[in-house]
Amino acid sequence: MAMIYSEKVMDHFSNPRNVGEIPDADAVGEVGNAVCGDIMKMYLKIEDDVIVDVKFKTFGCGAAIATSSMATELIKGKTIKEALELTNKAVVEALDGLPPAKLHCSVLAEEAVKSAIADYYRRQGREIDFDIGCDGHCDACHNHH
Repeated sequence: MAMIYSEKVMDHFSNPRNVGEIPDADAVGEVGNAVCGDIMKMYLKIEDDVIVDVKFKTFGCGAAIATSSMATELIKGKTIKEALELTNKAVVEALDGLPPAKLHCSVLAEEAVKSAIADYYRRQGREIDFDIGCDGHCDACHNHH
């Protein structure tokens, strides 16, 4: 059965935005899904609680790359508070949908953002007052069949 991807997914897969590393990043978050092998690493540059730059490196399928790319676009220029409100649903909607079997990629993108912000909080000595979202047990939130 062939997967049908939207034009936006194909565009972000073929021409991903914000790929790379930020050498002097204020925050780095890395999440992975052992079941499907996707790994996302997100780098944030933060000034006055605003994400002024964001880059990512993703090892994974086309949907994982597309969701990482879209997530970085959605949080760039936003405050940390706004970035924490990013949901995997918002990422999927911005990409005009994802096949059900690939929805877990959008969950990983949301988790990568939260993981990076948690790293920023740790570096700042701030309390992490939000749910990072992943306890490492993939079956809890990722439906793999």
